[in-house]
Amino acid sequence: MTQDASEVKYGERNIAEGSLITFPNPRVGRRYDINITLPEFTCKCPFSGYPDFATIYITYIPDERVVELKALKLYINSYRDRYISHEESANQILDDMVAACDPLEITVKADFAPRGNVHTIIEVRHQKASAH
Repeated sequence: MTQDASEVKYGERNIAEGSLITFPNPRVGRRYDINITLPEFTCKCPFSGYPDFATIYITYIPDERVVELKALKLYINSYRDRYISHEESANQILDDMVAACDPLEITVKADFAPRGNVHTIIEVRHQKASAH
């Protein structure tokens, strides 16, 4: 069986249709860390078009919702063909995680592979405002 090269592959379709899905935190009220490492992040430099590669580290303390990992994988893969700076990609991932699950605290660290003798690490944080 041959496949037409112009046909959208099922993985590409899953990535394009993907969004961050959450589920109820099984231990609301208990402070615990969720640490996620995504070692295959890739995007494109908005200036040169060259590929950029990074490991994304997400650490968060959930409140009411937790992010489902397969959905997160597909979401991260959606950056593959996106022209976006290191700084904006880290900030956008943080914003989307906060919008999806509204954690008590979250840190997103984007550790980009060196290119042209430059190694960049972007670390962004968010803390939920206290309800007093």
